[in-house]
Amino acid sequence: MSVTSLKRVLYTAEAVTEGGRSGHGRTSDGRLEVELSVPENLGGKGGPGTNPEQLFAIAYAACFQSTMLSVAQRGRFDAGDSRFTSRVDLGPTGHGGFGLRVALDLHAPHLAPAVAAQLMAEADGRCPYSNATRGNIPVVLTVDGTPIEEIVKNDQGAA
Repeated sequence: MSVTSLKRVLYTAEAVTEGGRSGHGRTSDGRLEVELSVPENLGGKGGPGTNPEQLFAIAYAACFQSTMLSVAQRGRFDAGDSRFTSRVDLGPTGHGGFGLRVALDLHAPHLAPAVAAQLMAEADGRCPYSNATRGNIPVVLTVDGTPIEEIVKNDQGAA
């Protein structure tokens, strides 16, 4: 696997954390400040704070949706009122470490499922989070719960 190099840096986000999963994080510009808590089912106290998986779920979905909206606009498709539900699963890998698994589900009321699936496939090739995770963690893309590969296959069979 090759490492993606950048031709130039467009933006840099900087944050400082203290205390790990049960600590505190803050961006250098002060726009985001969060308390972190370990969920009970991971052996923590629960607590009022968020956790890295929740932050990743929001960040990935927001980035992916922005990419998909750009792709839709370029193709003159109405992706208005669309929303993503993202799930980030954390679990043991079986060889001493832990890994992640991601699911992104699109609900787009103004798009036919085949169009939505195509837009997601194109966004997946452009989204920085998708490019960063590709080959590293499983990512499942669905439209209203149906995998995009299944939608494309069924659409081709209907043609």
